[in-house]
Amino acid sequence: MQREPDFLDNLRSELRDGRRWLDRSIVLAYAVAAGLSVVVFTMLAEWAFGVFERIFHSGHGWAVLLWTPAVTAAVVWATRRWVPGASGSGIPQVIAALEPGLTEPQRGRFVSLRLSAAKILLSSAGFMAGLSIGREGPSVQVAAGVMHHARRWFGPRSGITAHALLVAGGAAGIAAAFNAPLAGVVFAIEELSRKLESRSSGLIIAAIVLAGLMGVSAFGNLSYFGRIQVPRLGWEALLPGLAVSLACGVLGGLFAKLMAASLTGSPDRFNRWRARWPVRFAAAGGLAIAVIGLVTGGATFGAGSEAVKHMLAGQADVPAFYVTLKFIATWLSAWVGVPGGIFAPSLSIGAGVGHNVALLAGGDIAPSIAPALIAMGMAAFLAAVTQAPLTAFIIVMEMVDGHALVLSLMASAMLASLVSRMLARPLYETLAASMLSAAHLPDPPDPAASVQPESADAPGSGRPPPAR
Repeated sequence: MQREPDFLDNLRSELRDGRRWLDRSIVLAYAVAAGLSVVVFTMLAEWAFGVFERIFHSGHGWAVLLWTPAVTAAVVWATRRWVPGASGSGIPQVIAALEPGLTEPQRGRFVSLRLSAAKILLSSAGFMAGLSIGREGPSVQVAAGVMHHARRWFGPRSGITAHALLVAGGAAGIAAAFNAPLAGVVFAIEELSRKLESRSSGLIIAAIVLAGLMGVSAFGNLSYFGRIQVPRLGWEALLPGLAVSLACGVLGGLFAKLMAASLTGSPDRFNRWRARWPVRFAAAGGLAIAVIGLVTGGATFGAGSEAVKHMLAGQADVPAFYVTLKFIATWLSAWVGVPGGIFAPSLSIGAGVGHNVALLAGGDIAPSIAPALIAMGMAAFLAAVTQAPLTAFIIVMEMVDGHALVLSLMASAMLASLVSRMLARPLYETLAASMLSAAHLPDPPDPAASVQPESADAPGSGRPPPAR
């Protein structure tokens, strides 16, 4: 029979173990550093995109036809030359680093202080090029690399594992980037660890709190997209909401399928060109992105956050074909191999779908439910791309302060994720497996095997947690 805890005995044991308190202090210090690194990344990325906007709005908009390809080619050259592990989103790298059995040198190919610094600089350069990328996925790799560095200072009996540090760092990166602490916790469970061990939960929450405090100190405790006014949704909103969820599920599944095929080196002519002339391919992709941006009046450049804010405010000035062109620009930005994420562009694509459905609905009801449809589109498309519906709807809920939309966001994210699973394998796991294979390391469990009906082992996720 298990004994009741002895408070005084436990207190003496805690106070007597100075090494344990030193290890905890190291973790807290690195959590602060992880949060500050995301703050620096955010400020540098915003400054870099401001440089691009000044070039674009200088009266010589055509200059981006030279600027974007040149900077894109330079970023890809530098990435391939010095830090190939910094390319892409950053989330697949963290998932790959979490695989059991990797040695520290092998894990260092995916997360390290050097990669974190390179990710900040090269992703910011991608914003300076005007590419359709986000900083949230890279923030996961940046913060995980910082937290993982703490391991070298621990004592031999610390009990704090590399797995726990990576999960805590990744969660802190999401929380600090979106100013969404709940999303950080759910992301750690749903996308990184698939479970939350009791020994790691305190570490993850402490990292999220401290990293989030760094962001709040720098930018204020504000919702990313402000607060939207949500009317009482009735049955008249059912069909438009269903249309948004299904459309985002199909589009998001196709996007994930296209991304996986492009980034895992499927044997087609374009990928052969990309493998043979990566810098020229990047320049050609940058030129196509610049042309798309000019056609849309600049709406597809960057992460798309401003376009989302305008849509939510009812002041959208984006073209009707914004969704299609933003989709293409985001895919090309990832395909050329620059360091950059897809979270924020996915939110803007989903917002465009919701906005288009609201316009098609017409009548007197459309203007009143448009903000709700836009928010549902954001959650649905992100859930379809990542196949992480809980993370997606909580991110959007916290970003728009939309607690009144909890059930609607949850339903749209779950439905879109279900549709996506019928079309594509989980994107991040597929990319992580490809990275491990390319590095001649042990493959993780086949992500296709995780696509199966819901079970009691993984409530609401549609896939059981793989062993780690």
